[in-house]
Amino acid sequence: MLTIVFVMLAEVLIFLPSIARFRVDYLQLRLEKAQIASLALLATDGVISPELESELLANAGVYNVVLRRDEVRQLILSSPVGAEIAATYDLRDPHPLELVRDALAVLVIGQDFPFRVFGNPVQDAGLLIEITLPAAPMRQAMFDYAIRILILSAMISVVTATLLFISVRHLLVLPIRRVVQHMASYAEAPEDGRRIITPTSRVAELREAEDTLESLQTQLTGSLRQKERLAQLGSAVAKVSHDLRNILTTAQLFADRIEGSADPVVARIAPKLVGSISRAVSLCESTLAFGKAEEPPPRLSRFALRPLIEEILEAEAMDGRPGLETLIDVPHGLMIRADAEQLYRVLANLMRNAMQAIDATGQGGTIEIAGGESESDWWLRVGDTGPGLPPKARDHLFTAFQGSARKGGSGLGLAIAAELVRGHGGRLELVRSDETGTEFAIHLPKSGDPGMDLAP
Repeated sequence: MLTIVFVMLAEVLIFLPSIARFRVDYLQLRLEKAQIASLALLATDGVISPELESELLANAGVYNVVLRRDEVRQLILSSPVGAEIAATYDLRDPHPLELVRDALAVLVIGQDFPFRVFGNPVQDAGLLIEITLPAAPMRQAMFDYAIRILILSAMISVVTATLLFISVRHLLVLPIRRVVQHMASYAEAPEDGRRIITPTSRVAELREAEDTLESLQTQLTGSLRQKERLAQLGSAVAKVSHDLRNILTTAQLFADRIEGSADPVVARIAPKLVGSISRAVSLCESTLAFGKAEEPPPRLSRFALRPLIEEILEAEAMDGRPGLETLIDVPHGLMIRADAEQLYRVLANLMRNAMQAIDATGQGGTIEIAGGESESDWWLRVGDTGPGLPPKARDHLFTAFQGSARKGGSGLGLAIAAELVRGHGGRLELVRSDETGTEFAIHLPKSGDPGMDLAP
């Protein structure tokens, strides 16, 4: 339909000069016939019967003919006009826009009227030829021509539209439908490599889309297979960790008894044994907790931030710890909206990591916890004066089992902390980490999700 409309529009633009050209040809033909009739009269020295004169004028389709020869204007043939001449047109040097305007005027004006036309005689048979003729026959001929143009345009439009439809269907519609079918088939079983699309389109843009889709599906299938293997491996690790935790718990009970032995060698080795078993138990428990991925959505409530920080310091035995100084830069009246239990876990993890980093130096240091708010969020910062994170830990900071900064660590703490902060719609980020220390920042948005439980 669009093709038909556009072709018809183009035909309209072509029709205007065409109908003007048809009118000029029509008038030129009348001028030539009138000139021939006048020459026939001149050949008989102007002596013809009225019947022959009427026949010559009727054959030329004019009322009268005036021929100018040798600067003399002479009425050669004439017949009654019957009405006053309504218009005069000069075809000797017409402007194209004038021809279009005059042609439209003939089609628009419905009444018949005589009009005069000037032209150049053919074969230099005079200086000027002038005819007077009726408008009705010319208008009828123009209408007939317009109808033929309309019919021809409609036929061209239908044929063009049909050919274009067949071409577009073959080159675009069917290949696009094939791509859609491939996408639907692939969505049913993305792990099946046989369902990955094979690019076949000959259209450059569509072929590029098929190539991109093939690459995407190939990468996605590989990722899904890898994730499936990792899931199976994770399930096996979880089972092993569960059994290993039970075994280590029993070993821990025996190690506690050994720690009270009177043997000096046993007394010296026992604390290291207990510490190693405790770390192994902690690793198993963290692995099991991370593997469950059952963190509930945060239950938001308003509470004071500073008391929560003081509670963490007391629980982790940081206050009064030899060589460790803790600074709290949080306003007493600062109220935030968050899940207190989850935020406790996040801050405890960051503060515990900071303490362990300072302990590793053996020189003491400072942990600073700051907090505040802006128009859009609450912010918290936990910094220390430790040695900073190693490059490998910074590259995989929030990746489980890869972001640990100390030997024997699992890297689960920061991964779980980042996940809990994301559950609040916020973000946990590393602000700096160099030889002067490490600083983390937490941003919690003030705009709550309407679906969350916003306790007053």
